[in-house]
Amino acid sequence: MARDPSLSSQVPQIAEPEIVRRTANFQPSIWGDQFINYDSQDIKTEALWQQQVEELKIVVKREVFTNEGDFFYRLKLIDAMQRLGVAYHFEQEIEDALQHIHATYHDQDHNDDKGDLYTVALCFRLLRQHGYDISSNIFNKFRDANGSFKEGLVDDGSAMLSLYEAAHLRIHGEDTLEEALVFTTTHLESAKSNACYQVQMTEQITQALERPLRKSLERICAKRHMSIYQHEDEASLIQRNEALLKLAKLDFNLVQFLHKKELCEIARWWKELDFERKLPFARDRKVELFFWIVGVYFEPQYSIGRIIMTKVAILLTVLDDIYDAYGTFEELVIFTEAIDRWDVKCIDGLPDYLKIFYHELLNLFNEIDKVMSKEGKSYRVCYAIQAMKDQARSYFNEAQWLHEGRTPSMEEYMSVATVSISYTFLTTISLLGMGDIVTKDAFEWLLNDPKIVRASNVIFRLMDDIVSTKFEKERGHAPSSIDCYMKQYGVSEEETIDVFNKKIVESWKDINEEFLKPTTVPMPVLMRVLNLTRVADLLYKGEDGFTRVGKMTKDSVAAVIIDSVPL
Repeated sequence: MARDPSLSSQVPQIAEPEIVRRTANFQPSIWGDQFINYDSQDIKTEALWQQQVEELKIVVKREVFTNEGDFFYRLKLIDAMQRLGVAYHFEQEIEDALQHIHATYHDQDHNDDKGDLYTVALCFRLLRQHGYDISSNIFNKFRDANGSFKEGLVDDGSAMLSLYEAAHLRIHGEDTLEEALVFTTTHLESAKSNACYQVQMTEQITQALERPLRKSLERICAKRHMSIYQHEDEASLIQRNEALLKLAKLDFNLVQFLHKKELCEIARWWKELDFERKLPFARDRKVELFFWIVGVYFEPQYSIGRIIMTKVAILLTVLDDIYDAYGTFEELVIFTEAIDRWDVKCIDGLPDYLKIFYHELLNLFNEIDKVMSKEGKSYRVCYAIQAMKDQARSYFNEAQWLHEGRTPSMEEYMSVATVSISYTFLTTISLLGMGDIVTKDAFEWLLNDPKIVRASNVIFRLMDDIVSTKFEKERGHAPSSIDCYMKQYGVSEEETIDVFNKKIVESWKDINEEFLKPTTVPMPVLMRVLNLTRVADLLYKGEDGFTRVGKMTKDSVAAVIIDSVPL
């Protein structure tokens, strides 16, 4: 999308007023201009790989879905496809296979002796991931006379891992899976420290305990699983499928080529904005935000959606910094009104630095409108603009608390802060570039604060506040959920964080429940919310890996966007 200069012929330069401002002293970008060029010499390789991918897809489809392999073989290969990041090529085939498996399970006696723990847990997880409400009673046969899980199960590392992963698909009231999670976590932690298993199994256990599959980003998971899968042999539960492994490696690199092109376009757009000079107080997180959006949807068909969403997220971050770290309250009053009016005529009444931002904000949404209009989907932009207005209003409400020196009740805080955390907004933006699977109904659904989006907002808000409060207090910041809860209930920070962590766990169950069929909106829409939550879990678990970019974020960006897979 090229920038449209039509909104105004002259963009003013900042004439810095004599105002004492708060400053956040944000860390500068660690990436420099390394993504501003794309190596066009890769085009021939790209074309060759694309041809090989198409050929391998035919081979894999024949070997997995047309051959009548046994039940276990089919399950394991579907799991491998998902872990290796190529399931998107076989969505209908996987859905048909799982529908057949679910029909087989539906009327089955859950207490019979068929199936080992590994297979039963794998089947349960795959069916739950795809929305089938399979009963957790299928695990009852692995309990002893006292109702506890049988101790003999702990000797099988693969089975324990399979049950551990399945337990993360639990919903409210599933005591069996609550017990399964405690049981497997305890024994896997012990196995990891005691080195009971082979090195490869120990690595899988360590990774799963850090981040189970339900919370893992698909691209990071795919990269890691390739090295695991290529070492599977006759001694493993199932021999690796060579065509599937080769497809996964080629496809990862091919899609990464596309991601690099997209990031190049975004980096050039950011350079052209010249915000580093014009608005130097704001964070430059274009690379981290592109990584974030790749976490939301990596597939090639969402290329336009990724570019739109990343550019909007970049401006959202600058908007956040205007409200949070730079603008005076008086400036924010007129700025919020200008955003609410959404009219180029409002520019004249703004301070110079806000004129610059407001111009680019309207400019970007005009570009988006042109793209959507070409597809006959311009109605979507109205929802996006309203979501941006709601976002600005929530930022202003927080600024008002700071201005008034007021700590709101927890209820008032969360009503505002679960909007300001931006996941309702970003979900709305993610739907813009999703093609025909998204209808007006999905946008209307979002307006009603659905449970899955509410849960995602709660998870992100509480995780963010837990890791960010100390840094934000150093520069002067609106109260956080921790401040509000401590004041309202008279408890310590440690007790508050414990309550919040339990709330995060319960919110994940809300997300799992919303995936059970029949769903209110198509599964791909729900996946955007789940994937947004996964990114939050990665970047905000134990640290704020977005504002203060460290090793974890840098390594994750490198794994997904920079480092290709050796062939």
